[in-house]
Amino acid sequence: MNLQDETLLRREIVSLIPRLRRFALGLTRNAQDADEIVQMALERSLTRLHQFERGTRLDSWLFRIVQTTWLDEKRRVTRRRLDDDPGAIDDAKAPSGFESKTVELRRDLAGAMSKLNEDQSAIVMLVLVEGQSYEEAAETLGIPVGTVMSRLARARQALMKSLSGVEVQS
Repeated sequence: MNLQDETLLRREIVSLIPRLRRFALGLTRNAQDADEIVQMALERSLTRLHQFERGTRLDSWLFRIVQTTWLDEKRRVTRRRLDDDPGAIDDAKAPSGFESKTVELRRDLAGAMSKLNEDQSAIVMLVLVEGQSYEEAAETLGIPVGTVMSRLARARQALMKSLSGVEVQS
């Protein structure tokens, strides 16, 4: 990447800061934490400008960095809390009975997911779990956006039927 391209990219990054902050605020629910996450994400992005692929969306790249930074920070804080306070493990436990319901729900969801075909499963993971847009999922899988939408609709219907036992018509 030449100096002129890098300068233009840096300017575009600066113009995206308000959107990045709004996204981080939605994740953290705290203005100060959002500002810290955006700052860390901007530092990461500026040290990794060489990893940005021309022809892809800069905002998507930066949103992913913000989200990854937030998740990394959440894990780090949790680890530190558990390391600093061994009693925090007891405090972090869910109320009685909640854990068994959570385990049961996860088992049911895993069973429902296993009934999806590979195409539907991939779409569910990319869009609903990984948070990709329909366009990003379509690009990742090399299929049209309409195909992503129809596969996701069928997958949602199948999951609802499997989890509730009720056939859902669109």
